[in-house]
Amino acid sequence: QVQLVESGGGLVQAGGSLRLSCAASGSISSNNYMGWYRQAPGKQRELVAGITSGGSTNYADSVKGRFTIARDNAKNTVYLQMNSRKHEDTALYYCNLVTLWSAISQNWWGQGTQVTVSS
Repeated sequence: QVQLVESGGGLVQAGGSLRLSCAASGSISSNNYMGWYRQAPGKQRELVAGITSGGSTNYADSVKGRFTIARDNAKNTVYLQMNSRKHEDTALYYCNLVTLWSAISQNWWGQGTQVTVSS
């Protein structure tokens, strides 16, 4: 089993910054992928950013240049630094972990942390 604990959500003014953290614990493969997704009211969940255990990253076009994802493998923790926040960034943000054991992948999700950007 794997547990994901998110922190850092809250209210921020437009243009401000916020950092989310997600700590994973449990049975975690050395080869894994961690990411952040978000879901705004009435919309589908979408990938915001992801990072492999080797450090390769990918971002949604809407956040490129504003958000940065990073991880600390020793702590099994992933971070999402969000700068230049926009109102449309308001959403429930979920941490995701994909573990890979002998070609078998498993998906794990956090409970979500609310981020609200005020204009």
